[in-house]
Amino acid sequence: MDGLLFDTERLYEQAAISAAAELGYELDSAFHRTTVGSPWTVIRGLLLDRYGATFAAEDLREGARRIFSELVERERLLKPGALEFLDLLDRLGLPRAIATTSSRPTVQRHLEAHDLVGRFHQIVAHGDYARHKPAPDPFLKAAEQLGVAPELCLALEDSHNGVRAASAAGMMTIMVPDLLPPTEEIRALCTHIVLDLHEVHRLIA
Repeated sequence: MDGLLFDTERLYEQAAISAAAELGYELDSAFHRTTVGSPWTVIRGLLLDRYGATFAAEDLREGARRIFSELVERERLLKPGALEFLDLLDRLGLPRAIATTSSRPTVQRHLEAHDLVGRFHQIVAHGDYARHKPAPDPFLKAAEQLGVAPELCLALEDSHNGVRAASAAGMMTIMVPDLLPPTEEIRALCTHIVLDLHEVHRLIA
């Protein structure tokens, strides 16, 4: 969802850097991008490793949430080509699911804000699976809920951990890079790497 359907990753980064500054710490883009596609439990561990065991990680999280909410109010977040792509899936009668490390309330908030409630047949969010990305669990759960074998599923991902998870689930994987460019490892795991959802639309069509 984040970075693929919605242009939120850059805002999360901006919010995290600003929240760290409020606490008197410097947090740069390079460090933040090591956390992309990871749940809070992993991010918290990375923060404590970097800034020490007494670092107020929860304060940073709350500050980043507040700043992110302020940024979201001013911007339209839907990625270019998203609506056209969903329309194509409707015409083809293809079921689809969101598989994300974000919480279910966050997913619902984004879908409601962009009038996308009902455009996805299933939502698999944080807490719906045992292991987070890069483990395949979120994608395997999504395939199970859709009633489709994983090897017949196409996964769209923007993050390295997402690509690793989709590939481990045995799915055809297309990367649509957002903050993170593909590495040689990631290229080897992908069926295609494309610029945007318009290109995915053309491939499917």
